[in-house]
Amino acid sequence: MPPRKRASDDGGLMRPAKALRLTSSQPTATERKAFQDPPQFAEPSQPTAAEREAFQHPPEDAEPIDLTQVDDEPLELYGSLASKIVGVRYYNGVVTIGEVVVSRREPSNQYDENAIRIDNVFGSQVGHVPRTVASKLAPYMDAGDIDIEVVVSGPKEYYECPVQIMIYGTSHPAGRLALEDRLKKDKLLKATQLKTTRKQNELQRQAAENELRRQPTGLKSDRSSVGLPAPAPETTLEDLTKTSQAVNVRPAGGDFVQTLAFGEEQLSQMPLAEQPKSIRAKLLPYQLQGLAWLTAKEKPTFPQPGSPDSVQLWKRDAKGNYNNLGTNITVAKAPALLSGGILADDMGLGKTLQTISLIMTGGPGTTLIVAPVSVMSNWEQQIQRHVHEENAPKVIIHHGPTRQTTAKALNEYGVVITSYGTLASEASCKGPLSQIEWRRVVLDEGHTIRNAKTKASLAACSLKAQSRWVLTGTPIINNIRDLHSLLKFLRITGGLEQAEVFNMVISRPLALKQHRAVSLLQNLMNDLCLRRLKDMKFVDLKLPSKTEYIHRITFWEDEKRKYDALLSEAQGALKDFQSRKKGPGADKNRFQSVLERLLRLRQTCNHWTLCKDRITDLLQLLEDNDVVPLNPKNRALLQQALQLFIESQEECPVCFEVMKSPVITHCKHVYCRPCISKVIEIQGKCPMCRAGLSDDNLVEPAPEKGIEEMEQDSLDRETKSSKTEALLKILQATLKKEGSKVIIFSQWTSFLNIIQRQLDEAGYTYTRIDGSMNATKRDVAIKALDEDPNTKIMLASLAVCSVGLNLVSADTVVLADSWWAPAIEDQAVDRVHRLGQTRETTVWRLVMEGTVEERVLDIQAEKRELVGKAFQEREKKGEKRKETRMADVMKLLS
Repeated sequence: MPPRKRASDDGGLMRPAKALRLTSSQPTATERKAFQDPPQFAEPSQPTAAEREAFQHPPEDAEPIDLTQVDDEPLELYGSLASKIVGVRYYNGVVTIGEVVVSRREPSNQYDENAIRIDNVFGSQVGHVPRTVASKLAPYMDAGDIDIEVVVSGPKEYYECPVQIMIYGTSHPAGRLALEDRLKKDKLLKATQLKTTRKQNELQRQAAENELRRQPTGLKSDRSSVGLPAPAPETTLEDLTKTSQAVNVRPAGGDFVQTLAFGEEQLSQMPLAEQPKSIRAKLLPYQLQGLAWLTAKEKPTFPQPGSPDSVQLWKRDAKGNYNNLGTNITVAKAPALLSGGILADDMGLGKTLQTISLIMTGGPGTTLIVAPVSVMSNWEQQIQRHVHEENAPKVIIHHGPTRQTTAKALNEYGVVITSYGTLASEASCKGPLSQIEWRRVVLDEGHTIRNAKTKASLAACSLKAQSRWVLTGTPIINNIRDLHSLLKFLRITGGLEQAEVFNMVISRPLALKQHRAVSLLQNLMNDLCLRRLKDMKFVDLKLPSKTEYIHRITFWEDEKRKYDALLSEAQGALKDFQSRKKGPGADKNRFQSVLERLLRLRQTCNHWTLCKDRITDLLQLLEDNDVVPLNPKNRALLQQALQLFIESQEECPVCFEVMKSPVITHCKHVYCRPCISKVIEIQGKCPMCRAGLSDDNLVEPAPEKGIEEMEQDSLDRETKSSKTEALLKILQATLKKEGSKVIIFSQWTSFLNIIQRQLDEAGYTYTRIDGSMNATKRDVAIKALDEDPNTKIMLASLAVCSVGLNLVSADTVVLADSWWAPAIEDQAVDRVHRLGQTRETTVWRLVMEGTVEERVLDIQAEKRELVGKAFQEREKKGEKRKETRMADVMKLLS
């Protein structure tokens, strides 16, 4: 008996099996017979017209996602099972030997609750896993204990098609042994195979650990006097540099993305475009090369039959057929090629100018530019500045209550500039942005859509356009999966646009250091991504030098006692969590307690008053109560718990973005207000713990107090700390230099408040940018830094100021605390060290000696080198997504 068919069977993009929700019509008698009694032989089937159409014009949006779905922990191979796909003659999906196919559980199938459906990479159904095999696999899949990957191992015949099913499970040693026993008892895998894969996985882990030990940390000292006592009160820059460690946090040889893209010699030999006559600015040679590349990528062509070259992973064999190197599918008719790509030049190399040049030379039509709110006006200003007045396109900023309401009105402009928020909001109501077929769509700071499940990402992918471009200096921030959503937006074909296929072909094998995955990724990046770095010789920006220092600071004695007490408590909480951990059902609240203590440790490194109101009751509340009665006392405690998430820039478990309008539930989970409101509307339960939930069970943050409103006893006479004292000495020494200005970055606004109070006491004139300020106030703050000679300091929120701003009026950057993802810090620094900078740039990273902050540097170095390879940081089913794996937490608290 076949499953009920879904409306999206004809090529629709599917969510993973655990997110499946089935609604459809009754099966036919033919389908029921196919499922009950599949025959044995007949002629192979041919692709249908519908399938070819779905392949050449892939659907614009995914089916609705299950809001409760979260990513699983990293899994490892247990073994493979020889099986087959049955009932193939009743479905139209076409497959060939070696091709990757997608398995999808159908738990709501009315004829077999264990049904496992098999689709080809176009989304067309091929058949099902045999009932006897499905009955064994399904319980494991439904419990989240295993993932399966399926590859076609023989020719598809009339009744069936042979496949190999790879089984993946937990990498936790105790959990693996328990799972192995169950798989052996169910006769899914043999003991010899399990023993072999266990040994192979162990060897791979050892090799990875050895490689990490061999990896350069990027912290190369040219000083032998690291860790000397604090300098005297009258400190000079020379004194400070002698007691600091000069480092190169981005080592020679480029970054992870650059290792995948073309090398410097190849980049230097790229052809140049002609200087566009409509552009005032004289483009530098590398920018003319960029323009030539952008122009060519809007009109990609296939290689000749038999050529060794490939385009977007498509090769042509001697017969003229098209073969995809990633998924091994072969088709006779030319697949669709995407028009566009990723311009990933280092921050400050002029991605905006190169894109404006493309707009002016790339033919008629309206270009849509999607950008963060803070940089929308910059696009309009750059077009006015760089394009000759007689050639300038009509430009409109489509944002806010006065935006246009019809597609016809927007089509009258040459360039439409909008925000990600506007794009997402209009997608839900079919606004004018979604009605137009754009000449091109440009995503500025395109890594904003790196999570394919967010509303902004879904809205961007659904836009209609001839060409699509992603501009970002950081196409990969944390994980190689950041790249998947960009490829999906670009409309790559062949299967990698599907998350499941991308994971099978790229993510998982890359984590295992399989050469084929690295080669595929290099092939893709060479084809679709252009990345030049500021330190490349041929770029020749003639930027003044940049020197970076790690300035280690010794705790005062009383601070050290407080830190040691918190460290001991955190280590105890970690030990308790590990001792009670029992596989996938580990206690979430205890792990959250570990993370809370870790956050407090980091805050203590900045200033002890950030933690002096530490709440023992709160931890007891989190550990001992599933649902908290919302009386005034508990509401206040929950608000303080919520503040922990806000200050640590936690991500929403629904949209996986840094939370906007965050709220905390009475069951102690934190979400974006729009996300959890939607969940309540759909299912009325908390996605994390399934507790009943309504809008009355949500707690808003406590009103934020400005510096002038803070209680006097929270900023008493002891407001200085060893770190703020070191910061003031850096300011004193730096500002002795004529014309020097300083940007101070912190991820916590509460610490900016403390610094601000001390700047007031020291008599400094400063300005400030944080998330509470609108665009107008930000512009005023930047203008003060740029134009007022007395305003020599800017206090800046790291999250707000890491993108889109030009801060070249400053020449010194102080990173008061470290961010988990080094790319965010790099972006912040490059707001200062970029085109237009005329002074030598100095970067100070303030690090408390012998603390968690030093270990954060180690983790950053690993991320720079390995990105997704070493940081496959996803959690167990049902747990909130974490920024760090358990191994990283153990390292931080060691």
